[in-house]
Amino acid sequence: MPLIRVEAIILQSFAYSETSKILRLATRTHGVRSVIARGALRPRSRFGGILEPFTEGIATLYVKEGRDLQTLSAFDLTRTGQELGSDLRRFGGASLLAELVLRAASEEADPQLFDQLRGALGRIARAAPERLDGILLAEAWALVGRLGFTPAFEHCTACGQAAGDHEDAFFDYDAGGILCTRCAPTDAGRHAGRIIPGAARRTLANLVAGVPAEVERPAAYWALFSRFITRHIADGAPLRSLAFLAEMMEPR
Repeated sequence: MPLIRVEAIILQSFAYSETSKILRLATRTHGVRSVIARGALRPRSRFGGILEPFTEGIATLYVKEGRDLQTLSAFDLTRTGQELGSDLRRFGGASLLAELVLRAASEEADPQLFDQLRGALGRIARAAPERLDGILLAEAWALVGRLGFTPAFEHCTACGQAAGDHEDAFFDYDAGGILCTRCAPTDAGRHAGRIIPGAARRTLANLVAGVPAEVERPAAYWALFSRFITRHIADGAPLRSLAFLAEMMEPR
């Protein structure tokens, strides 16, 4: 089996037997990989207790193509995830990004996705508490776009007409974008969607572009995000990280 060294971020970590761990890694040049770290739970493990979610490092792997589970030989730490783990909302946001990558990414190399994820985790760790919702939403929407599921908030998905700056629009969850007043259903209450005011639609367009924005009612923005993700990435099942974030959300 060839031995490779690759930049990696730990997305998920759980015990396997009494002495080992299974990890899900996002790597810069080998996509998302599942690995086993044998002996990681032993008191004198060579991994030294660093194999936790959102830790970054250089992973040394024995790779055999066609095998679902590779072997982790070493992990040289470059950045811990302590800032994310010490705050529940930051941890929830980082967990959401990890869950999105695990759901939608593949074993194919995607250096841009890796760099975007790494940058997003750093920005979440450094975010001021009062700006955290806007930053989490921007990073989550931007990652969704990078994974190939960009929603349309500026042009009608049916006719292509640009929405005016102050124009309300119907957001169709199934279509993944807005419908102008001419294309929107007349019985909107019976369709999977909602009316979005012009100001909120402009905010959403910024968030999708990865630009943090002030959000007056974060719960409403998270609800829209959750419904979109459930239909387009999560195969109808809610993401656990979104449920966790909802629990952690402070009353506004």
